[in-house]
Amino acid sequence: MITPSRIAGPVSSLPPISYARSADDVRLAFTVTGEGPALVFVPCVPFSNLQMEWRNPLERQIFDQLARRLTLIHYDGRGTGHSQRDVTDLSLEAMVSDLEAVIDQADLPEVSLLGRYLSCPHAICYAARHPQRVKRMVLFGGSARGWDTLSARRTQALLSLIEQDWDLFADTAAHQWMGWSAGDAGRAEADKIRGAVTPQIARATIRAASATDVTEQLPRVAAPTLVLHRRCLTLIPVDVSRSLARGLPRGRLVVLEGAQPTLFRQDPGEVVSMLVDFFQDGIEPAEAAPQPDVAGAAASDPAPLPASLSRRELDVLRLLAAGESNAQIARRLGLSTHTIERHVANLYRKIDARGRADATAHALRNGLA
Repeated sequence: MITPSRIAGPVSSLPPISYARSADDVRLAFTVTGEGPALVFVPCVPFSNLQMEWRNPLERQIFDQLARRLTLIHYDGRGTGHSQRDVTDLSLEAMVSDLEAVIDQADLPEVSLLGRYLSCPHAICYAARHPQRVKRMVLFGGSARGWDTLSARRTQALLSLIEQDWDLFADTAAHQWMGWSAGDAGRAEADKIRGAVTPQIARATIRAASATDVTEQLPRVAAPTLVLHRRCLTLIPVDVSRSLARGLPRGRLVVLEGAQPTLFRQDPGEVVSMLVDFFQDGIEPAEAAPQPDVAGAAASDPAPLPASLSRRELDVLRLLAAGESNAQIARRLGLSTHTIERHVANLYRKIDARGRADATAHALRNGLA
């Protein structure tokens, strides 16, 4: 049996990587750092890359702060990062088996779980199966149904780039999550995505995740759970998070301020304090004062028309970014395919796009998708 390496207290270098074996003999890379109650970061598949996460200055600072009062367990999901890359089973059952293997290998009798986006169903399923072992749980940006977190038009437009241009996808995804003015940090995030996984595994993982549904598992989750949502986050409606919280016997919706789609890049000090208080002592955040539904208002306001594009060209661009073919766009708009081809050629010229991937990235970058 491999004994996981453990670093006590704040860390200043990359933690040693240990390995666990899943039930189907997949090799899983993980690290253990810090002191205090155990917190498992359930990996955000398919883009987990623990080594580059530890090398990121902001994430490293977050981990150091958490490790002062918590024992942190990070691992790369199957097919990603330093875990085994040549895998075929990317099902929910396989992902939960991986979580079980890492917790068992680290010899942790009791854990708390932090799930984000597509990893939320994995955390829910583990907590339902092991109610005596999961002390507390926090979920951000997720749902019991994978499709709920993937169905937004903008998300589908972004994911379509995986098929068209992997490098462009990585650059666009990084800046979607971090902001288009992120500069070097955005480029580093794009490198992290490229280094985490192949486009083939990314595509297969997302396809499997979109069909995941653990709704029937919710009543069996005994752990107190905070379901976090940012007030102005439009990619995932607040009703999705509210429904998840209501479905959990001890779930509670906590609305954070802002619109950042990542957990730690907005008000990181407040987020860390909230997590430490909850995971270590069970202290839940105070109820926030009611605020106007800014996200709902923003979603209902149409994006401004770019000066260079006609209204029809904008319609075509949005449908193109949604993955529709020229023939499909023609049928939807009641125009001939030849007319749509002319609109496509004109908008490519106006936005300096080489093809559909460039046009989709342009639409995402400018809030038009």
